[in-house]
Amino acid sequence: MALDFTPMSIDELDPERRPSFRLALVPVLLIVVFLGIGSAVLGLDPHAPLLWSIVATGAYGYYLGYSWDELYEGISNALMMGLQALLIIFTIYALIATWIDAGTIPAMMYYGLELLSPSVFLPVATILAAVVAFAIGSSWTTVGTLGVAFDCSDRKSGSAGSVRVHPGFRQCRQGLRYARGPTLPTRRSSDLSNISGAYAGDKQSPLSDTTNLAAGVTNTDLYDHIYRMRTGTAIAFGITVALFALLGLQTSGSVPGGQIAEIQSAVASSYSLSLLAFLPLVLTFGLALRGYPALPTLVVGAIAGALTSVVVQGHGFVAAWEVFIGGTEPATGSELVNELLNVGGLTGSAWTITVVVAALSLGGLLERTGVLAVLAHHLSKGVGSSRGLIAGTGLSAIAINVLTAQQYMSIVLPGMTLRNLYDEFSLDSDELSRAVEAAGTPTGALIPWHAGGVYMASVTGVGTLEYAPFYLFGLLSPVVLFLMTLTGVGVPSTTRFDQPQHAD
Repeated sequence: MALDFTPMSIDELDPERRPSFRLALVPVLLIVVFLGIGSAVLGLDPHAPLLWSIVATGAYGYYLGYSWDELYEGISNALMMGLQALLIIFTIYALIATWIDAGTIPAMMYYGLELLSPSVFLPVATILAAVVAFAIGSSWTTVGTLGVAFDCSDRKSGSAGSVRVHPGFRQCRQGLRYARGPTLPTRRSSDLSNISGAYAGDKQSPLSDTTNLAAGVTNTDLYDHIYRMRTGTAIAFGITVALFALLGLQTSGSVPGGQIAEIQSAVASSYSLSLLAFLPLVLTFGLALRGYPALPTLVVGAIAGALTSVVVQGHGFVAAWEVFIGGTEPATGSELVNELLNVGGLTGSAWTITVVVAALSLGGLLERTGVLAVLAHHLSKGVGSSRGLIAGTGLSAIAINVLTAQQYMSIVLPGMTLRNLYDEFSLDSDELSRAVEAAGTPTGALIPWHAGGVYMASVTGVGTLEYAPFYLFGLLSPVVLFLMTLTGVGVPSTTRFDQPQHAD
């Protein structure tokens, strides 16, 4: 969906109010300080640090001579730019709730767990995590819940599992021994391969908030964005699975059935697992593959989920739509399964929506006050080719992750800052959205003070720097982006790797 609004270039700024490069860095540094301290030091959700940043940037705008009406116009332009992403995020939360109530996602879990065996434990765990994350659009939920299903120990019996894996991977709580290397600390013993799978599936999912946000802030069609990421994601994920498969060759023993049996039993006793439960999934992705717009396709998927819960699961019509609004409260008899399948519906999107609205508002203020235009102008002086621009975009997304500890800002800031520059280099907007997400979304979990790193460390019980060498997809995704940019592999023939189309 194209919008008339595009960020201002430096030539469009009022010379009397145009900040110098040093002055333009002031609000950026304040944002880094607020988000860094708020998230990494104080442990706050990003809402408060984002609010501080909005207030500081608004005061900065007043200092430059902008009126409230002008600043508000910047905010509203940015929100209009991200409106489709916001509407899709609302719909996604409702859709996931209806798909759980319909038995679609529980059936995927049940049949997927049938595939586990010692020799393929690591690659299959990675693939299953990717499938679930793709289906629900959330890497965090996948790692924090489904990962427990791949625990090496049988919690019910208290016995240790007997899967012996490559040194460096965490073994069961009761203590399988490594051939060499230290035992990683354990708080929850989900396998580390799930992190790679979860982020890979999330990055390609039309249900993911970060995927929709990357498309929205770069003014790129959602499916064009996903299509452009496809080759790079497939390469990075394929290498990841292959490496896990090689590690799996050193795996011996048997997969303990306690956790898996618990999940399958709880799912089978609570949901009808017939093929009809997959109808919402087939319909939604069928429409997507046919090229129908994302928002109506997801709405159809949510409606299909609600109707399937009535027809297949035997739930009441009113109850199905209450799930659409308020989410699920499963009572399967398994705390683990209840945790995974307990999601908020339409109202459950409030946390994510408010963060995205705040991030977009902040981006709108930075655009309206000329900060983004000045930064982009000075960046263009150091970029000699479109290859350098794409690589620089990826590096900037990683840098913003490091500095702000928030993945939303790693998408919004470079996505809005560099749009005009991509036009000058005759690059399509999906090249910008691909670079931002390939480097920004997966790398947050590699940073100890980043929200993603803190979360993954807390739910796996393994320190960020300890699991980082085995978070293969997070390491490979930006590397593949840079190599593809350097070699031109997977780059459309219409993309011109040359000098910008403006004269200095």
